[in-house]
Amino acid sequence: MLRFLIFTSCLLFFIQQDSFSQKSEYPFIKLVQPLKEFNLTSNQQEFIIGSTCKSCSLYINKDTVKVYSTGVFAYEINLNETADSVFNITAQHILYGKIATKTVRYVYKPIKPDQSLMNFGIERIQTFPAGDLILKPGDAISFKVKAQSGDKVIVFDNTPLYEMPDSVTHGIKGIYQGKYVIQTSDTFSKIKIPVMLIKGDSSLIKETTNSFSVLKPSMSDVVITKGRLAHLDYGLGDDRLGGAKIGYLESFIPLKVIGKVGSDYKIKLSNNRTAYISEDQVNPLPPGTFSPSSLTGKIFVYGDTLYDYVKLQLFSKLPYQSFQQTEPSKIIVDIFGANSNTNWIDQLEELKEIKKVEYEQISDDIFRIYISLKHPQHWGHKIYYEGNNLIIRVKQQPTNLSLNHLTIAVDAGHGGSNTGAGGPTGLAEKTLTLQVALKLQKVLEKEGAKVIMTRTEESFFDNKERILFYRDSTPDLLISLHLNSSNDPINVSGTSTFYKYQGFKPLSNAIYKRMLELGLKKYGNNGSFNFMLNGPIEYPNALVEMLFLSNPAEEEKILDEGFQQQIAEKITQGIKDFLANTK
Repeated sequence: MLRFLIFTSCLLFFIQQDSFSQKSEYPFIKLVQPLKEFNLTSNQQEFIIGSTCKSCSLYINKDTVKVYSTGVFAYEINLNETADSVFNITAQHILYGKIATKTVRYVYKPIKPDQSLMNFGIERIQTFPAGDLILKPGDAISFKVKAQSGDKVIVFDNTPLYEMPDSVTHGIKGIYQGKYVIQTSDTFSKIKIPVMLIKGDSSLIKETTNSFSVLKPSMSDVVITKGRLAHLDYGLGDDRLGGAKIGYLESFIPLKVIGKVGSDYKIKLSNNRTAYISEDQVNPLPPGTFSPSSLTGKIFVYGDTLYDYVKLQLFSKLPYQSFQQTEPSKIIVDIFGANSNTNWIDQLEELKEIKKVEYEQISDDIFRIYISLKHPQHWGHKIYYEGNNLIIRVKQQPTNLSLNHLTIAVDAGHGGSNTGAGGPTGLAEKTLTLQVALKLQKVLEKEGAKVIMTRTEESFFDNKERILFYRDSTPDLLISLHLNSSNDPINVSGTSTFYKYQGFKPLSNAIYKRMLELGLKKYGNNGSFNFMLNGPIEYPNALVEMLFLSNPAEEEKILDEGFQQQIAEKITQGIKDFLANTK
C-alpha cells in the first residue's frame, strides 16, 4: 500500500511538472519592433524584432526565422511602395504543436524629394550659424532662402540674395543665397530679420525664426571660467556628443567674447583662432575689463619622483591648448594672448621624462612650448596655474611596467537612470557593463593590479562626476566598458575601441587586437573620439564597445557569463600587451 502511495505521488509530481513545463513553454510572440500592428514608414528597410518561447519554431509569411537560445528573433524586410506589406508571424512549439500568431502591417511612403516652389511666396529661411546670435561689426550672417524662382530677394534694407543655378541645387529652382555683414552703425537687439520677396509691384515679407543682436559696448565682452570642467569647443556640433572639444580649462581664466550662438559664447583665442564655450561654464566680468594678454617670463623645468614639470612665468592667467605628438614623442602647448619675453630656460639634469624644452612665438599672440619626451609612450600630462604661473605636469613612465605595480581604472558604462542601449531581450547595457567590469576587476586584481572602479553596484554616476573622480585619483590607465547599438539588428555587429589622443592609441589598439580573438567582427580602433571620458589628458584611456547589444547573435554571447569572463581576460591580456610593447 505504501509503495502504491509513493508511486502515485511521484506520478502526480511528474504530471504537474510536465504541465508546468508546457505552460512555461506555451507559444507566444512579443515584439519590440514594431510595437503597433499598423505602421506607416518612410524607410524602405525595416525590421521585425521580438522574442518567443525558446522551444518554438518561428515563421514570418513563408520564411523560417532563426530563434536564438535567448528566444530572440530578428527579420529584415524591404518594403514596396506600390502595395501594403502584411507580415503574418507564427510561433509553433516544437513538441506540443501549439501555435501563437500575430500580424504586422507596413505602409511604405517615401519622403518626397524637394520641389521648386510654383507659387509666389517664401517657403523657408535658413541662417548660418543657426541659433540665436549675438554678433559684432564685421561678422556675417549667411542666408539660404527657398522662394519662387525668378524673383528678387533682399534682407535688411537692400542687401540682395542671389538665385543659385539649379546645377548646384540638384535641379531645385528658387534657392537664394547671400550674406549680410554687420556694420558699426548696427544697434539692433533680439530682432527677427525680415526677408523680402519682390515680383513687379508685389512683395511679401517673412521673418527668420531665430533672433539676432549686436554686441553692445555696455555688454560684458570678457567672461571668466568657473568650475573644474570648463571646456572649449572647436565649433557647434549637432550630434549627441556635441561640439568637438579643444580641451579643459582651469577656473578663473578670462576669455574674450566676440559673439554668442544660442547659449554658447564665441571666444577669441587669438587673431586667427576662435572657440566656443557654454554660458553655464563662465561668469561675465564687468564691462571695460581688459582682454586677457601677458608677456612671458622665465621657463623653469624640474622634477620629483612621479612627475616632471615645466613652469612658465606669466603676469595673468591665459587660455591654453595642448597636443600630443608621436614619432618623435612631444607635448605641445599653445598659450593664447601671450607675447614672448622669455630670455632663458632653467632645466635640471635629473629629469626622468622630459628630454628638452623649447619655445616659439608662432604668431603675434600665440606662444608655443615644445616638450620633447624621453619615451615614445605618452603617460599623460596636466596643465594648471599656481598663481599666474602656468604649470605643465608631465607624468613619468612607470619604472616597472607590470600590472602588479600599476593602478587601473575600470569604468562600467551607464548606470542608474542612464540605462544605455537595450537588447531584444530587454536587458539594459548598464547591467551588462557592470557584470563585465566586476569580472575585469577580479582578473586584474589576480594579476596584482590596484583597481579603481566607477561603480560596483547598480547606481548612477554622471559623466562629469566620473571625470573628476578619475582626474583626482590619477590612475595609470583607464578602461571604459560599453555595448554598441544599431538600428540594423542583423547586418551590423562587431567589436571596436576608441581613443581621442594619438599618444593614447597604442592602449586601445592592443585591447582591440585581443578582442578580435573572440571571433567578433572588426568594427575598428577609432581615433579622435569626442566622448567625455576620452577627454582627460592626464592618463592613457580607452573606451571598449565590446559588441553590438542590438544584434541577437551578439546579445546571446554577452548574456553568457563564460563569454563575459573571456572578454575580461582578453582586455587584461590587451593591457599586458600594451605594457610589454612599451619601450
